[in-house]
Amino acid sequence: MAELPEEGSLSNKVSDETGQFDPRFNLWRQFCADQGIAPDCLPGDLSPEAKVEWEKRKESDLLNSRR
Repeated sequence: MAELPEEGSLSNKVSDETGQFDPRFNLWRQFCADQGIAPDCLPGDLSPEAKVEWEKRKESDLLNSRR
């Protein structure tokens, strides 16, 4: 049986049930569209300012979607 993540933590595993519709993928695509960047780039490729915005959005949106 797989261990459940601690409350408040996010797992990096993409489930077989959600695949490309995983909330993280949707959030990344929306962030890229809002920022005018290619969705095939990686968070490490972002400018320092965009990284800050990505972290803010990720923390806010992903944590709120799990409640």
